Amino acid sequence: MTTHKTHKTHNPEITPKFHPELTPPLEELEAQERRLIFRQFSYDDAWALGSLLVELARERQAPVAIDIHRAGQQLFHAALPGSTPDNDAWIARKRRVVERYGASSYVVGARFRAKGTTFEDSSRLDPDVYAAHGGSFPINVEGVGVVGSVTVSGLPQLEDHRLVVEALEEFLKR
Repeated sequence: MTTHKTHKTHNPEITPKFHPELTPPLEELEAQERRLIFRQFSYDDAWALGSLLVELARERQAPVAIDIHRAGQQLFHAALPGSTPDNDAWIARKRRVVERYGASSYVVGARFRAKGTTFEDSSRLDPDVYAAHGGSFPINVEGVGVVGSVTVSGLPQLEDHRLVVEALEEFLKR
């Protein structure tokens, strides 16, 4: 006999406290996704973007892990001082949200909150496998669609999200 766990309430061990007063409007978050589009995304792009994220995180002494995936393959990974194996687990959970929804993990969580619920309570997905928390952003290629994700874990979720967005904005200006 197989038993299935169902999670109906917020579990602080799995889901850190969310601070709605700090959340940017959903429209602003969705505008980021429309704006941050790649013309292409190569192995070299993954290395350059990952290296940029490492540089930004080191400047801030941020204890993060950084991951870039494309088409199911990990192209970049770095773990900075202060990060832990838990950050890699968070990366995997956030990345799965991007892969499933084709949107940033933070946007997916914000969409559920805009409906007056939470991802954990309403998605019907196992929160041990999926986390709609900030830090994973789709790699969206013009004319192709979402081909991968760039993920940061180690800071509060909005800070993870902002670090990725900042790196994407700087990278795409080049």
